[in-house]
Amino acid sequence: MEKMVNVYFFGKKYQVPASLTIMRAMEYAGYQLVRGCGCRNGFCGACATIYRIHGKQELKTCLACQTQVEEGMYVATLPFFPLVKQVYDMNTVSPTQAVMMQLYPEIYACIGCNACTKSCTQGLNVMQYIAYAQRGDFAACAEESFDCVMCGVCSARCPAGISHPQVAMLARRINGKYLAPKCGHLEDRVKEIENGDFQELLEALMGKPLAEMQELYNNREIEK
Repeated sequence: MEKMVNVYFFGKKYQVPASLTIMRAMEYAGYQLVRGCGCRNGFCGACATIYRIHGKQELKTCLACQTQVEEGMYVATLPFFPLVKQVYDMNTVSPTQAVMMQLYPEIYACIGCNACTKSCTQGLNVMQYIAYAQRGDFAACAEESFDCVMCGVCSARCPAGISHPQVAMLARRINGKYLAPKCGHLEDRVKEIENGDFQELLEALMGKPLAEMQELYNNREIEK
């Protein structure tokens, strides 16, 4: 028989197979996951979870779709965290440090506790990319935060009330629009697609077997 472990979901005890992820174990226990269950592969950040192992003081964070259950695990999911999301127009926003002071001034209240980095479900150096944002180094902030899935756990642990994922999103948008090198023919190619110039080619590709499409993709010409 498969090994079973005792886990607690929202304070209630269940016995579940030890091989399951937290998300699968919740479904095994009878929970119907309507929220907090997006892609199920660690990319969307919808299943942010906090847990503690019985007898230990440390409060840990993870994504429920990636983390295997443990004996004595006390689990509470965090399917939504109310991040501060400012509204701005990327066509008029200033690609300077002043934009962070205007939209997300709370980043300058960071006390350097590093709770955000310690809690990141993706293992990112969150405090470092906030430091980049503080001094207007948007390219470095964009690079450091690139793998953020915007689960919000870092913000949930922040005593300064910083919305780290939204700060990082703004930095990546500024970097993409104003700072990163432009791909010369990209706009022309987009216009060609919108005009239907590649419709016949796209339909032919869609009709090919998956293995042939993979072969074409793996051997495609890549721009230098």
